[in-house]
Parts: sequence; C-alpha cells; structure tokens
Amino acid sequence: MAKKPSALHEIPGVSQPETTSALSAAKIKQFRAKKNSVDEFVQAILQGDIPFLSKAITLVESTNSKHQEQANEIIEKCLPFANNSIRIGITGVPGVGKSTFIEAFGKHLTSQGKKVAVLAVDPSSSVNKGSILGDKTRMEQLVTDPNAFIRPSPAGSSLGGVAQKTRESIILCEAAGFDTIIIETVGVGQSETMVHSMVDFFLLLNLAGAGDELQGIKRGIIEMADAIVINKADGENEKNATIAQVEFNKALHLYPLKESNWQPKVLVASALKHIGIDLIAAMIQEYITLTKQNGYFAQHRNAQNRFWLLSTIEQQLKATFYKNPQIQKLLSDEIQQLEAGKTTPFLAAKRLLERKC
Repeated sequence: MAKKPSALHEIPGVSQPETTSALSAAKIKQFRAKKNSVDEFVQAILQGDIPFLSKAITLVESTNSKHQEQANEIIEKCLPFANNSIRIGITGVPGVGKSTFIEAFGKHLTSQGKKVAVLAVDPSSSVNKGSILGDKTRMEQLVTDPNAFIRPSPAGSSLGGVAQKTRESIILCEAAGFDTIIIETVGVGQSETMVHSMVDFFLLLNLAGAGDELQGIKRGIIEMADAIVINKADGENEKNATIAQVEFNKALHLYPLKESNWQPKVLVASALKHIGIDLIAAMIQEYITLTKQNGYFAQHRNAQNRFWLLSTIEQQLKATFYKNPQIQKLLSDEIQQLEAGKTTPFLAAKRLLERKC
C-alpha cells in the first residue's frame, strides 16, 4: 500500500532576497571604510550631507593622530561657514526627562522651519569606558525628522559632562546648515558647568515634588542658568510644579543681575504632553534678541573662545608631558619613592615639572 503523504511534509520555500537593512548596512560599512579627502568632506558638509557630517565628527572624536590631523583641516575650512547658530545647553537632575524634553522642543523648532542638531553626551563607564549611546532610541520622532540630526557621543573622561570634542562638532553642524544646536549633558554635577562655556543659553531642567526643591542642585549651576524649567508638570504633579516655580523664582531674585542684563525665568512644562514648549522657545528667542542688542552675545562668544584657547593649550601641554619617554621613567621612579614613604606627592610633582626634558 502506498504511503500517504504527511500533513507535516515540508516543501521548498521561496528564496528570500537580501534584506534592505542588510544592503543598507553593507553600504554604510563601505562608506565608512572609504578614505575621503578634506575637500570632499568640506564640500559635502556645506551641502548638508548627513553621512559625511557624521563621519567627520567621528574623525574629530578619534584619538588617532592621522584622524585628528584630517579633522583639524576639515574644521579649519568649515570655520568661515560656522558661528551662525543659537547654541543651547540643557542639563538637569537624573530622571528629569531631558531626552523627552529635547525631542518635544526639537520637534517644535523644526515645525517652525528650524534645522536642529542635537549633540547628546552619554556617560561613560569608569570600569570598561563604554557608553550605551541610546539617545536615538529615546527620541523616536525627532530622529526621523529630515530637519534634525542627533549625534550621541561618549563623555569619556572629560570634565564638564560634555564630550571633549563637542565644541568642534558644533562648528561642523553649523557649517552643515543647522541653525539651532542643542547640547544634552549627562546630568547635574560639580563639573557639569563646563557646558556653560560653549553655549549661548543655559537651561536647567528640574522636577517638582521630590523633597526640597533646591536640594542637590549646585549653587554654581543655578547662578549660571538662564532659565529653569520644571518638567513633568502634568496630572497630579501640576500643583507641585507651580509651587516649585514660585520657590525657584524667589531663589533666583536673591542673585545679582547677570552681566547680560537678563533676569532668569522659571517656567513649567510637560514635555510628554507638549505643554509649555512654545513658551520656552519664545523665552529663549527673547534672550537672544536682548543679548544681541546689548552686545553681550558677541562678548560671551569671544570669552568662550579665549577660554577654549587656554584650555586646549593646557590639554596639549599635559599630553606632551606624559608622552615624554624620560618623564614616563622618572614618573615611575617617583611613584616608587612615594609608595616607600620617601617623598610626598607635591615634592615628587615639583621635581618632575622642574626636569628639563
């Protein structure tokens, strides 16, 4: 008797073509591997080419000396086309909703015809030096906006909560035609104030109903803030946000008037519900108009340039010092003397710095 075919019999399926994502991944890999000239980079960046902009920022962030040399040439040629944006720094306590706020704020700006670049800095592990770089996944709507560019970068060991090369990345984004640059920092901390040295407007996000409203916020950060926004002001938390707004307003009026002649404001908002975002954008524009009229805007930018000149010199001197083979040997000897209790850290440092190498 002939055997009946099983209902579970497997028949050959239709062969599937290579997926679009796989093809895209291959093209991206090929693009990244290709070596482009400085002129190719500059021309593409000035045309707003996002892949080239991303690749140029990667060169800026690289520790490879050849990459740094090429990046410096690209930045130098892009510089005449930069410095034409509004730079906004956004910081806040952990869990305040920085990414949600930036997405809502960014979408509002793009709806007004603005081109927005978000330089989001992720904290780096002190153990394995890695970063999650998940900001693109947290800004699902903004990442697909054709007038927005999101670049997550690892903070590394740089102070200030911002990536060491963020300032150079700002120049590239401006040359690519972005008129609003938002820098999202890793959170409030003592060294977080570094962000103030590279932005025009400094915005502090805070939460209400988490105990003492001023607890845990460094005095220096409040002094530098051009505005404080109480986020998540919706539902049952709306009343607490209003109370916090009053308390912060009282605190800010105790500080002397800023050099910019701007009186910092306190607003409430709900990024999740898109409440108050338009008022925040209008407030920032009011600040920019005022500071450009009274000359503080240009004065502040010049002060920032001087700061970064001196900061870069210090970094280069430090790097040159530690790379010196003779210093490396002497440093090892001094550490041994230090561990044996035969010297102090200050005397050892003095001897090393006085060596003529």
